[in-house]
Amino acid sequence: MADIRPFEAIRPAKEMVSKIAALPYDVYSRAEAKEVVSKNPDSFLAIDRAETQFDDSVDTYADCVYAKAAQMLKERIEKGDFIKEDKAVYYLYELTMNGRVQTGIVGCASIDDYEKQVIKKHENTRADKEADRIRHVDTCSAQTGPIFLAYRQTAELRELMSRVKENDALYDFISDDGIRHRVFVIDADADIETVKKAFTSMDSLYIADGHHRCASAVRVGQQRRAADRSHTGNEEYNYFLSVIFPDEELMIMDYNRVVKDLNGNSKEQFMDKLSKVFTVEEAGSLAYHPAAKGECGMYLDGKWYKLVMKDEVKGNDPVDGLDVAILQDKILSPVLGIGDPKTDKRIDFVGGIRGLDELKKRVDGMSDMGVAFAMYPTSIGELFAVADAGRLMPPKSTWFEPKLRSGIFIHSIEEASK
Repeated sequence: MADIRPFEAIRPAKEMVSKIAALPYDVYSRAEAKEVVSKNPDSFLAIDRAETQFDDSVDTYADCVYAKAAQMLKERIEKGDFIKEDKAVYYLYELTMNGRVQTGIVGCASIDDYEKQVIKKHENTRADKEADRIRHVDTCSAQTGPIFLAYRQTAELRELMSRVKENDALYDFISDDGIRHRVFVIDADADIETVKKAFTSMDSLYIADGHHRCASAVRVGQQRRAADRSHTGNEEYNYFLSVIFPDEELMIMDYNRVVKDLNGNSKEQFMDKLSKVFTVEEAGSLAYHPAAKGECGMYLDGKWYKLVMKDEVKGNDPVDGLDVAILQDKILSPVLGIGDPKTDKRIDFVGGIRGLDELKKRVDGMSDMGVAFAMYPTSIGELFAVADAGRLMPPKSTWFEPKLRSGIFIHSIEEASK
């Protein structure tokens, strides 16, 4: 059973929300973050990436950077840019991208559920990437970026979400990238109880995106538990900020691969080895979008190809049967020499949001890569199957859009729940 509880959010004043809401901290380089903040000082990125307040001589991970983040958050709350909800509530967070709508329930998930694997992951985390957000959460005593969780939809929650959306939105704005964001409050006692009970009846929730943010929030909670002699389990640090979306509304985009060269193979040698795994058809000059699982597009030497996996390489294993795994295990590793895609400098990954023209650009325009593979997206069902089996996906298997904004909801872990 999953424990998702309401909380007293710190959230933007209505007139400030469109200025404050920011893409996740980790989608920017330091230079990009600094540029965003210079154009919009109200952006929450200024707090999420407080090194933007210093010149480049100051290390990104210096103590003063985290202290600055905590100071700025406190000052902006005192200034009135943010307000605190006077009651523990849930919210609906609706995002609309290109006409497609997905709506999640905003609440706080339990670190116990993460430890007991009620909340399941599908990728590993790196300690060095966790360390930054651990310090940020701990110094600010707040979780500022929500974890993107998923659940199997229920009729009860579907009905409640539809009904709540008949009310006036708390927030309604369109961000610079064209995404519409709407937020509704779930504050009626009966509805709060309905949400709580609905999640209690679920055996599993799944991390869709934000594995490092999740692991960092859990680690801070564990540290505070260990230091708190009067710990009861009800303190806010035992919970982490989440937006939980129903599976039926989620879309995973393709996560494509570009490889530096053919690993010493001539084009003819490479195509011969490729034909042992795929049936290969020329697709012409137009980008080939895979139409089904088991298909890939490939761009090589000025041409697009349609690749269809042969039956003998397919499988039902939740991990080994993934398209990205088959490409890695049958072509990228043995033929192109990409043994560890997490560390090999000869491979790069291109999120589907950038389109297939980016693959052509990398091979032709920038000429930094020799061959590109356009993947059919991993499905949410495949993600669930991998997590349910206690397994991990290959690196860069999923790309979720639209991205959740930081700064719309902040969860303070300083005070005990009332």
